Amino acid sequence: MRRSDISVCDTPKFGLSCNCSVCRRLGTIWVYSDRSNVQIEGATIEYAWGDKNISFHSCSTCGCTSHWADLKNPVDGKIAVNINLCPPEQIAEIPVRRFDGAETWTFLDD
Repeated sequence: MRRSDISVCDTPKFGLSCNCSVCRRLGTIWVYSDRSNVQIEGATIEYAWGDKNISFHSCSTCGCTSHWADLKNPVDGKIAVNINLCPPEQIAEIPVRRFDGAETWTFLDD
């Protein structure tokens, strides 16, 4: 089996490290984009819960969480890509902002 590959066509302004229960457990750093700017190749396993607004995707080969996608607008909605799966030299210059998704829904570094 082949691992999933994801590429983002635009350069992100920053990555986001969220402390909510899901992001903290997954160890993700997200970059956000419109779905049209992201290319996904390979099979993923999809998981959604609660109000089912977004679905988390993991590589069907290695199990790493690769992205989440907007279920309400699957074609042109927002998508978040986990840049922790990118080679370090590709993301070295992207600043990371800390976000309090657990309580206040505000950036902690403002």
